[in-house]
Amino acid sequence: MILLVDKIEKSFGARTLFSGASLQINAGERYALVGPNGAGKTTMLKIIMGIDAADAGTVTYAKDVNVGYLEQETKLASDKPIIAEVMDAAIEIKNLGHRAEELQLKIAEADGTDPGFEAMLTEYGQVQDRFEHLGGYELESNARQILSGLGFHPEDFERPCCEFSGGWQMRIALAKLFLRRPDLLLLDEPTNHLDLESVQWLRGFIAGYEGAVLIVSHDRAFMDACVDHVAALENRRVTTYTGNYSSYLKQREDNLEQMRAKRAAQEREIAHMQVFVDKFRYKPTKAAQAQERMKKIEQIKSELVILPEGHKHVDFKFPDPPRSGDQVIALEHVSKRYEDKQVYDDIDLKLYRGDHVALVGPNGAGKSTLLKMIAGVEKSTSGSVDLGLHVGVAYYAQHQLEGMKESNTVLQEIDSVAPTWTVPQQRSLLGAFLFSGEDVDKRVSVLSGGERARLALAKMLVAPEALLCLDEPTNHLDIDSVDMLENALKRFPGTLVLISHDEHLVRAVANRVVDIRDGKMTVYDGDYDYYLFKREDLAQRAAAETEAQTARAAQQQKGSAGGRTLRRTHEAAPAPEPTTGKKTREQKRAEAEARAALNRRLKSTKDRLKKVDAELEKKRARYDELMEMMASEELYADQEKFNEALAEYNALKKAIPPLEDEWLELSTTIEEETERGLA
Repeated sequence: MILLVDKIEKSFGARTLFSGASLQINAGERYALVGPNGAGKTTMLKIIMGIDAADAGTVTYAKDVNVGYLEQETKLASDKPIIAEVMDAAIEIKNLGHRAEELQLKIAEADGTDPGFEAMLTEYGQVQDRFEHLGGYELESNARQILSGLGFHPEDFERPCCEFSGGWQMRIALAKLFLRRPDLLLLDEPTNHLDLESVQWLRGFIAGYEGAVLIVSHDRAFMDACVDHVAALENRRVTTYTGNYSSYLKQREDNLEQMRAKRAAQEREIAHMQVFVDKFRYKPTKAAQAQERMKKIEQIKSELVILPEGHKHVDFKFPDPPRSGDQVIALEHVSKRYEDKQVYDDIDLKLYRGDHVALVGPNGAGKSTLLKMIAGVEKSTSGSVDLGLHVGVAYYAQHQLEGMKESNTVLQEIDSVAPTWTVPQQRSLLGAFLFSGEDVDKRVSVLSGGERARLALAKMLVAPEALLCLDEPTNHLDIDSVDMLENALKRFPGTLVLISHDEHLVRAVANRVVDIRDGKMTVYDGDYDYYLFKREDLAQRAAAETEAQTARAAQQQKGSAGGRTLRRTHEAAPAPEPTTGKKTREQKRAEAEARAALNRRLKSTKDRLKKVDAELEKKRARYDELMEMMASEELYADQEKFNEALAEYNALKKAIPPLEDEWLELSTTIEEETERGLA
């Protein structure tokens, strides 16, 4: 047992967050702490850390447990270089190193017959083991590796902490925690300020972390990849589940079905007995029986199953943006330079109506810069950026939240962009963005940075432009709100350019991917899975080519040496044995290994072909169905349905040809590779 939270109670005024909430985390377990917004996830972490006090209950750690805690926001004013700041955080490791040196000197000076000599040797062994286990001998190399994984470049390591923005300072705080290697990590939204590639690194780091972990996160793909337990805050208590987040959702739904069935049975029994009580409670001959049933009703009511609060499923059909021309934006021969740093040089990019584009790549590659140029927030150094016909642009980023009137309430801000919506509709939308109850009457001037960000996002989606540019829109949203945003963006008929660390959102929304790295921009005309497949395929081909070149070079070297030997021994060589036509065991083994290697090399290609084939068949069938529907006069009579059918028809007409091209490319690749591999 690393941590035991036992029967915690916590209230704020009349509102009760926890009542008898308990949680036990054992060594090596990785927990996600989940629950709807306002359930008390961050409060629970602060109670565990002792920052907040519980009204009742206890928090107990195992002996000598080292705990690390990452809050949602942090600020480092230090002028130390970040490498020094990170290494200085490893206080326990440094103290162990100093203690080991002290003991080493004492042991060298001591007489082996001294009474305390054996105790010193024992302590020295324990200190050395702990120092080595925590990575004391590789402290600086580990610090550099962690900083690199979190997106820092080696040239950043000597820059002072105070020069970095809030998001980067969060990464420094993460690096300090990870270098310490605490026995228990408490992380509150650790992915909020990371890019996709840093999130993938973090997933791998946590999945292989030796200590215990408790994470609060809205990123479903992240939780699926690195947790093995879920602690759900439900009905003011903690319910634990074994498995990742997807497994938790299934188990929770199964449990809910059983609970609903049990509660329904209880309510039926109460209703049945209540009929008897109402009919006979005042009849002397039946009064005793009625009293008995009344007691039974009270007992069942006290045992009545309490259903947990359901997940919010807020669903809006946001207004369509003004219809734009087919080409939405064109970047031609664009270059971008900041003083002596060249970010882009002579790039071209064209986006069309209906494109949902994800910008991906390592941190610092220029994703946000490209997004700002597309949005018109920054000008290119050279080249042209031209918007299409009737194209308006809306830009969302965490640090660009101007345009809200400080004296307005939250509700008034929404009303300024959606005056035709009813107040209940406006309140419902704000609820999806975590503004509920009296929150809608807060003045903009008193909102936190996260609240301003959510309000700006809500305003953008109420009256969207033809081109939406979103930089990390899911920060500060809970999972239910991310679901609502995801559904809205999936159905958005305009053009969308998105930067997000949330892999689940990118996978659901993007139909084109722009990869930015090493000063180059590569466009993938397919979804996120297609992008991952192509990158893996290119990496495998490059590795196979390198392996083949190495093999050819080795063979040439061997052949050259063999030729000289052959010339020297030619006259003495015996005549070759006649060929029988049968393959030797070595030949069969070599062929089997070649087939196995070919299958491994082609596995991802075949998997992708299977997926493309299924998707193509589905889209073709729907295309034929729409063709038949649009030939019907009934459809023309319903303008709304006709417009929906036409929009879907045009989308399919655009989506099918790239899939057909990909299917042909994949089939040809498999055929050529098979012929080459078996030749």
